[in-house]
Amino acid sequence: MDMKAAADSLGLDEEEFSEIVELFIDTAQSDIDKLKEGFDNGDTEKAANASHSLKGASGTLGFMDIYEIAKKAEEEAKDNDLDKLANSVAELNACFEQLVSHFG
Repeated sequence: MDMKAAADSLGLDEEEFSEIVELFIDTAQSDIDKLKEGFDNGDTEKAANASHSLKGASGTLGFMDIYEIAKKAEEEAKDNDLDKLANSVAELNACFEQLVSHFG
């Protein structure tokens, strides 16, 4: 990801964007933990809420891979489709780890 282009698209300089990404990573980790907890406990409402939060934050910052997976996970949780949600949780976790390794 081109940090300058991403920052420019939001009207920020690279340092400001980097600070926001750090905050996003902390918040996203919390949302992913809540999503996993909701999935593990069969609490699809909790999973849907965590997915929705992650979807919004990632979309705002232009992390479209995470956005698309979170959107799919939210729909699966709302549909109580735990089989598909399991795949989305794993996919989301892998995508998030990639982001962390890139920015962390």
